Amino acid sequence: MSAFDYDLFVIGGGSGGVRAARVAAGEAGAKVALAEEDRYGGTCVIRGCVPKKLMVFASGYGAMADEATAYGWDITAGAFDWSKFSGRLNSELDRLEGVYRKLLAGSGVTTYDARARLVDAHTVALSTGETVTAKHILVATGGRPVRPDMPNAHLGIVSDDIFHLETLPKSILIIGGGYIACEFACILAGLGVQVTQYYRGAQILRGFDEEARGLIAESMRDLGIKLHTGTNIVEMHRAADVDDDLMSGPAEDVQFGGATSEAPGTGPIRVKATHGAIEDFDVVLFATGRTPNTADMGLEGVGVTLGRAGQIEVDAYSQTKVPSIYAIGDVTDRVNLTPVAIREGMAFVETVFHGNPTPVDHALIPSAVFTQPELGTVGLTEEQARDQEPIEVYCTSFRPMQTAFAEKPNRVLMKLIVSQKNRTVLGCHIVAPNAGEMIQLAGIAVKMGATKEDFDRTVAVHPTMSEEIVTMRKPMRTA
Repeated sequence: MSAFDYDLFVIGGGSGGVRAARVAAGEAGAKVALAEEDRYGGTCVIRGCVPKKLMVFASGYGAMADEATAYGWDITAGAFDWSKFSGRLNSELDRLEGVYRKLLAGSGVTTYDARARLVDAHTVALSTGETVTAKHILVATGGRPVRPDMPNAHLGIVSDDIFHLETLPKSILIIGGGYIACEFACILAGLGVQVTQYYRGAQILRGFDEEARGLIAESMRDLGIKLHTGTNIVEMHRAADVDDDLMSGPAEDVQFGGATSEAPGTGPIRVKATHGAIEDFDVVLFATGRTPNTADMGLEGVGVTLGRAGQIEVDAYSQTKVPSIYAIGDVTDRVNLTPVAIREGMAFVETVFHGNPTPVDHALIPSAVFTQPELGTVGLTEEQARDQEPIEVYCTSFRPMQTAFAEKPNRVLMKLIVSQKNRTVLGCHIVAPNAGEMIQLAGIAVKMGATKEDFDRTVAVHPTMSEEIVTMRKPMRTA
């Protein structure tokens, strides 16, 4: 008889934790329990990928009527009904959470709707008052959005809150330039909201290919988004609680404080920017970063090492400094993507319960940014590649047939980064409608180590946007 209550105790009911629990119980025959303090499905299903992508779909329909007119259809766009959409959205999220619960139950996993905290290397204390033991503990608690450390930050919302708005605002200020900020800027603009975006850097989407970033920024401005780079927020107050003269000095002289209040109150939020502008917005959204969910979990007390950002430090097998404790997903801050967390969970089960040490492969992971148009990317950017070795850059940008016929200014980008030495395609970057769908397939070729000549030998599918990926014969430039 085992000395422990469970073979595995998983903390966190998101995609990675649920997959690890299900596979360990259902395929490896382990006795497994899982604790989740909030909703099953985690960030991706409840407050991330799934509801965001449904909002992307919703935001795209508004422009269809105008485009259809160019194709001979007599269609008039009506008003967007936020309450109708959000009601259906919440119903769908409830359904998906139910699916996650059923999958766990069907695999024989015991679930606790409770917060879990580590007591020692094999013991977990639950907020229900129960204490359980496990041979192995897997932490999969994910991450959460954070507000900046400034007075009145409580007046703003974070990405989790978008899905719970009772009404759609007429105007919004989005602070940040990462993929979350840019995705919601495009979504809300498509739904008819007046969107302003501040980003302190020189260009949005830091870390992505420079050329792709530039085209997306241009496209966002074409959507009517007031995108201000090199700009940050200096001060914010509830407009009804502050006199204009409190915010009238030069940006560098403005002092925080003044009308700080404990309760959010009501009415527009008055914001002062570093470029001196003072504007009122119905909502301010902070999309300025996320942090791992490691606070008050007892991790350091039992010997688990945390990094500077609060992430759990693990080795290639997702094992912490404490041999019985592992961690996967965003809480480790390696590659914060849902499919990666699932892969890490599968590798953990293979390593621990099948006796087959399996490191997680974090190389050449395709990803997409669901702006309008989308960005699909895999491998190295031009900037990363040219710092590594001599390269050739194959690139084309053009107006796609569908929108060009409707006399729209939309442009797309197809780009390959190729090693001069061995002709391997080091990176592929696509800015276009449905780029996420395209990059999934391109990612297979890049992961296999395909060369530029392999791409060239592939016959084009015509007429499509993606055919340009296999028809670019001469490099645009070398580096």
